[in-house]
Amino acid sequence: MSEILGTDSGQSMEKSVKQDMLPPLSHAHLNKLKKTKGHIVIDNVTVDYGKGVVAVKDANLEIQPGEFVCLLGPSGCGKSTLMNTVASFVKPTSGTVTVDGERVKKPGLDRGMVFQQHSLFPWKTVCDNVAFGPLMAKKGKAEAKSIARTFVEMVGLSAYENSYPGMLSGGMKQRVGIARALANYPNVLLMDEPFGALDAQTRAMMQENLLQIWGEFGISVIFVTHDIDEAVFLADRVVVMSASPGRLIADIKVDLPRPRDASMVTSKEYVETKKKCMELIRSESLRAFELQSSKK
Repeated sequence: MSEILGTDSGQSMEKSVKQDMLPPLSHAHLNKLKKTKGHIVIDNVTVDYGKGVVAVKDANLEIQPGEFVCLLGPSGCGKSTLMNTVASFVKPTSGTVTVDGERVKKPGLDRGMVFQQHSLFPWKTVCDNVAFGPLMAKKGKAEAKSIARTFVEMVGLSAYENSYPGMLSGGMKQRVGIARALANYPNVLLMDEPFGALDAQTRAMMQENLLQIWGEFGISVIFVTHDIDEAVFLADRVVVMSASPGRLIADIKVDLPRPRDASMVTSKEYVETKKKCMELIRSESLRAFELQSSKK
């Protein structure tokens, strides 16, 4: 279990583990939204940091409203860099990124971000962390608080809304991070290996919980991962990137029905898709290792 705080007693640890494993969603507050927003076009994007460091090369990708797309590739291939061009944390050296026909020039409320590390304000409660975005969007305090409570309940943490991040487990912190990213009702959710630091059990539950949230919102998702099983289980499409400089070398459709559950990992379709991804990733990982060795 990652980062269980509160006390060191076995009772507190057991409580935190159980909280991570609970099915967390309440469907009482949100109607399923029509999938008309969140159209992403990455057009011939290159990110060149200079001195021979090219993170992304000639990337072309279109994501339809409501699609769940995983970026999969070996370590250091530019997955996060490419996603960060959509967030506008990284500016393309050449090429363009558009969301719903508008060129991306700066971060905006239409794009929510969940990081690998939770990035919560340690001095704010769970509810106040989630309310921060609506407050920055000029919502009144009462409205921001109401929005925050809706999303805290949706991720199953109502009992912890007045707790501080230091009192939460790793999985619970990431739930707060997801709630905070959604509190401005974005059209696009960007997720940079958000479950990478979690133990296997918590990670599996978080994946299923994320799919429930995604189904509730009808939101476009770009999810960065190096975990093949995670990519196949979550995605409509798995986009595979090459070793550095990162190029998009495969766009694999995942023909698994939704809603998804753990029983699907033994299905023929799952195994075949995983095999395709494994072959590509193994080849690119070997190439990345060779490139790194040759630079010494």
